[in-house]
Amino acid sequence: MKKLLSIKELSKNYLTKKQVICALENINLEVYENDFIALVGPSGCGKSTILSIIGKLQKESSGKVEFKDKNIKVGYMFQEDALFPWLTVFDNCMLGLKIQKNVTEENKKYVKSLLKKYGLSNFEKSYPKELSGGMRQRVALIRTLAIKPDILLLDEPFSALDYQTRIAVSDDVYKIIKEEKKTAIMVTHDLEEAVSVANKVVVLSKRPATVKNIYEIKINDELLPSKRRKDEKFNDYYNEIWKDLDHYES
Repeated sequence: MKKLLSIKELSKNYLTKKQVICALENINLEVYENDFIALVGPSGCGKSTILSIIGKLQKESSGKVEFKDKNIKVGYMFQEDALFPWLTVFDNCMLGLKIQKNVTEENKKYVKSLLKKYGLSNFEKSYPKELSGGMRQRVALIRTLAIKPDILLLDEPFSALDYQTRIAVSDDVYKIIKEEKKTAIMVTHDLEEAVSVANKVVVLSKRPATVKNIYEIKINDELLPSKRRKDEKFNDYYNEIWKDLDHYES
């Protein structure tokens, strides 16, 4: 399998008026093509900081984040869908391309094909307030896919949804990521969610975060997350990882 990204001895410190806070300490991780990696750990341990550094929204204090190809693109999907209420679904999906000044007829057709493929073609001219929570998340993902990223960074993408909607939307997002053959790294507080979508679960310690363990999840990845939850191995993975977590805030 082709390696896309290497994280080597990554550390991140924050300087306050009173002290230096070490958020990450010597994080090491390899990311391969078509991986779906879930990062789990206690609240405040630095999971989202890792995504921010990979996505170049923050700079590391030491260590390296090495992409194996200088042309690798990274797409970022945040906790909230962050759709602009005054833009239509289509215009929201085109936003990243507009920022990149890459609005071409070919890219417009690509976005329209994604909307059609994932059941949103009838809502191109609709506004976010007219969509369900699940539909809004699909629009947010299509907006991210529009720039044709190689790696998707998902920062708790289902956290704003109720439990039943979360499961349905995780099926939608998982299906899209697999069909589009994308590599994904997701932060989540929900261990069931992590085991149901990921082929690797990375367990981080309390702050300063280090990698405590990496679990290979060997459940059929052709199954949707809702079906993977019913696999006989699901509870075994869940219980094993649960024991490894630090169950308190730093």
